[in-house]
Amino acid sequence: MNWRAIRAIYMFEMARTGRTLLQSVVSPVVSTSLYFVVFGAAIGSRITEVGGVSYGTFIVPGLVMLSVLTQSISNASFAIYFPKFVGTIYEILSAPISVFEIVVGYVGAAATKSVALGLIILATAGLFVPLHIEHPFWMLAFLVLTAVTFSLFGFLIGIWADGFEKLQMIPMLVVTPLTFLGGAFYSIDMLPPSWRSIALFNPVVYLVSGFRWSFYEIADVSIWLSLGMTVGFLAVCMMLAWWIFRTGYRLKQ
Repeated sequence: MNWRAIRAIYMFEMARTGRTLLQSVVSPVVSTSLYFVVFGAAIGSRITEVGGVSYGTFIVPGLVMLSVLTQSISNASFAIYFPKFVGTIYEILSAPISVFEIVVGYVGAAATKSVALGLIILATAGLFVPLHIEHPFWMLAFLVLTAVTFSLFGFLIGIWADGFEKLQMIPMLVVTPLTFLGGAFYSIDMLPPSWRSIALFNPVVYLVSGFRWSFYEIADVSIWLSLGMTVGFLAVCMMLAWWIFRTGYRLKQ
């Protein structure tokens, strides 16, 4: 294992966060605070409780998950797309570093930033609503697993994209709508039976449900099913990353 190469990629990406602090940290925290004001105050006055907890408290895991998903994809996709755009990707590919080490460096940095952002947003939420985490270990496990999974997914998007428009297309047109429709702001048990069955095809439902369970022990689906779906999606992304580097898809053209 070439730890020096991994550290070089990791530290370079982490240093980029310091140069874009306003975009990487401040903007997501402010946006999440606005969600608390709008949803917690406006809708919370009409929906007092969901599953035995206040509505403002109920939406905290969904808001954290929304930020972690979008930021994981954004950080990782731009991290690998920019070297492609300027041509420095060929220096990385020709260096004595394996595919696994390249992925660990980029995905590790993106996941670290997303986890840190998630914890900051969680601390910010404590300023608006009372928080109590029933299972801190599971909360952190789901947070890290989700950040790693979607950082790897964003890494794949960055390789696939051949323009800045495509770089933003999947996060904006696919991931964000799926998050809003995945129970981030409501329980899918509140939906009619037919719509609830359709919602179960949304993979974000399982992420939000498992993460929310770690807070309040309430979930729309089984905790083990949530964990299995997340690990399964991670395995699929890992296989795709291996295939891309083996074939040179969108890298050697």
